[in-house]
Amino acid sequence: MSAAPRLPGVASRKARKRLAIARELAAAPDILLMDEPTNHLDVAGILWLEDVLTERARAFVVVSHDRYFLEHVATRMLELNRVYPAGLFESEGSYSRFLARRDEALREQAAYQDSLANTVRREIEWLRRGAKARSTKAKGRIKEAGRLIEELEDNRARGLTATAGIDFTSAQRRTRRLLVARGLTKSLGGRPLVTGLDLVITPGTRVGLIGPNGSGKTTLLNVLADELAPDAGVVERADGLRLVRFTQERAGLEPAQSLRRALAPEGDAVVWQGRSIHVASWAKRFLFRPEQLEVPVGRLSGGEQARILIARLMREPADVLILDEPTNDLDIPTLEVLEDSLAEFDGGLVLVTHDRFMLERVSTVILALDGKGGTATFADYAQWEAAREAGEPAPRKTPGRAPERERPRSRRLGYVEQREWDGMEQAILDAELAVEACRRAADDPTIASDPTALQTRYAALEAAQAEVDRLYARWAELEAKQA
Repeated sequence: MSAAPRLPGVASRKARKRLAIARELAAAPDILLMDEPTNHLDVAGILWLEDVLTERARAFVVVSHDRYFLEHVATRMLELNRVYPAGLFESEGSYSRFLARRDEALREQAAYQDSLANTVRREIEWLRRGAKARSTKAKGRIKEAGRLIEELEDNRARGLTATAGIDFTSAQRRTRRLLVARGLTKSLGGRPLVTGLDLVITPGTRVGLIGPNGSGKTTLLNVLADELAPDAGVVERADGLRLVRFTQERAGLEPAQSLRRALAPEGDAVVWQGRSIHVASWAKRFLFRPEQLEVPVGRLSGGEQARILIARLMREPADVLILDEPTNDLDIPTLEVLEDSLAEFDGGLVLVTHDRFMLERVSTVILALDGKGGTATFADYAQWEAAREAGEPAPRKTPGRAPERERPRSRRLGYVEQREWDGMEQAILDAELAVEACRRAADDPTIASDPTALQTRYAALEAAQAEVDRLYARWAELEAKQA
């Protein structure tokens, strides 16, 4: 998908994305190639794109880190990752089906590696006893031992996958009310964006801010961060409130500055959680290689630039995090680490993201803007989506009011979990059949004299039984969520 004509500004990036998608679809291609088409689209735009692709596109190949999007539109998944022997894993079906099959493949790979390690251990012991290559058989065994050792080293090297070490630090403030907005009203260009908003943010409150592009999400963040004055109402902030902000414009990055200086502007070390860390180690935590330290920031990818900003935010203890689209350009493993960190952050959070999976997992309340000054609150993303599909706005009695204390998450299953639940009975049946097949293979009398084959088959049996146990535990977990 080629880019549309260049226009300035964030809003223009979003407009360019919609224009590029519409232009390519209008050409009615036999195969549509798309690289991160959901970046800069709002949720309504992503839902529109999902409908268009499933109804109008003849065939398409899409690169995306939007997990809900992949779940809804993909019928075949390909993952490039060095952890796989061929560097590629392929799965027919949805994204949730891909996750299940990938986990199964990785467990089988781990079982094989354990069996291989045991075999290599025996061969090394044999070699240490003084094996001499005097016979053809001994020569062959020594050669095979070398091959097995190399294979084991290769497997272990491929299994060392790095993930970003994201961990936001709370300021550990005891104040219950960190930020309180009362009757907040703001308009731009004569158009009302927020009218009469009440919002209370306490430690543990995680507000997911949602709304169409241009509805005023970034403007509201500016008001909450005291960078823009409201037209009416007040925003009360706790004394000495430490507020840390991530902007979607990625302000503060200088394209000509080296990665080293961007991460550690004052020397060759940074201070994090009270201890000094060398810039090379700090860079490695965010998946940068040592040879990248002198690379100008402007030559780094969008995802790498986002990781620089996250690294900066991590160094600042915060009472409240205000994050405006931090997920753009991040890959799925980094998104998962970011989600974990935000879910464990015990300060307050206001999050704007179009990643619906992150909204569902992280938010304790959804605040929706309609772009006309109206606001509404929902328990979670699934409730907002259900109301949207039914055309039912939320009650306006307490507009935008976040809970005083963190409320329990909705016990309804999300879309992916519901799909998992629906297929759980068949998955358990298939897993139990796999256990029986592995047991018959392990009991085969023809391999009784082959210890290596026996070990491999018993390892497969143990892995199959572990999968059955995992599925039953997951079934109980999903059932408990619906109780």
